[in-house]
Amino acid sequence: MIARLAGLAFALVMLAEAPAFAAGVSIGGQVQHPSTLTAEDLQKLPATTVPTSFQTDKGVESASYTGALLWTVLANAAPVDAAGKNARLRHVFLVKGSDGYVIALSQGELDPMFENKPVILAYAKDGKPLDGIRLIVPGDKHGGRAVRDVVSIDVQ
Repeated sequence: MIARLAGLAFALVMLAEAPAFAAGVSIGGQVQHPSTLTAEDLQKLPATTVPTSFQTDKGVESASYTGALLWTVLANAAPVDAAGKNARLRHVFLVKGSDGYVIALSQGELDPMFENKPVILAYAKDGKPLDGIRLIVPGDKHGGRAVRDVVSIDVQ
């Protein structure tokens, strides 16, 4: 009986220490293929690791994040372009965290034909799993667009 209780206690401790990923990131809006991606889904996409250093309210954060390129995720969702000149450049991507915080990225920032910024949906930091999916925007001087616990991306 004691061994059984010890085993149960060990299992509970292991569960408590395991990363608690959100249900996933929903990709919606003006896309042909709306979906919801979990951290496991993102890990099946080609991995990109980006070193970052940005200012936070608690000082400078320097780390190496690994995740899937946001451009790849959005390409798989297939944004729907409106009519008109350079229609694809009109897209804006609203990334929302579980706390309701929302930031915007433009098509031109991500598109390989323009800035080609390696923005990722990170699932690991310095080789260790994150507790949720985090948006990382390399090159930002301040971490205001490093959204924690991403829950949705709305393509407009």
